[in-house]
Amino acid sequence: MVQAEIKNHPSGDNRFKLLDRAITKHHGSGDALIEILHVAQGIFGFLENDLMVYIANALKLPLSRVYGVATFYHFFRLKPQGEHTFVLCTGTACYVKGASEIQKAVEHHCACKFGETTKDNKVSLISARCVGSCGLAPVAVLDNAVSGKMTPNHATELIKQWQEEKKEVAA
Repeated sequence: MVQAEIKNHPSGDNRFKLLDRAITKHHGSGDALIEILHVAQGIFGFLENDLMVYIANALKLPLSRVYGVATFYHFFRLKPQGEHTFVLCTGTACYVKGASEIQKAVEHHCACKFGETTKDNKVSLISARCVGSCGLAPVAVLDNAVSGKMTPNHATELIKQWQEEKKEVAA
């Protein structure tokens, strides 16, 4: 049955052929759920609801299990990811040293909340419980680079630079 899906996916989206190959590689086993979710995210960019339904059906798993795994692990994304990521540490040390003020300033500047992506898909705002750099508090991780002693002004200036990159390329 999986072989038939590889040849003809109803949507006509060829990305499903790649996903079906990964499912076939793991013999359609529910034990490979995390690996299949990784492959799906790599192909589609994020795990939208319809994609999780497709995976649940293909692996013969309840949707609640697929959704539960996808929401439990922080490396799975349920929404499109922006070109840049701004991860704000909200652990105790960062919170005490002003993370909430940084969060407010960034949300105001970006016109979206943490856990969302700006309307131009330029910046994804993410909060983390602890990034392990308490001595540098408050800390943000900007495209995988740790930046310590963050201030609200510094945070918004960095985001402005990312947003201006798009304007320069378009001009």
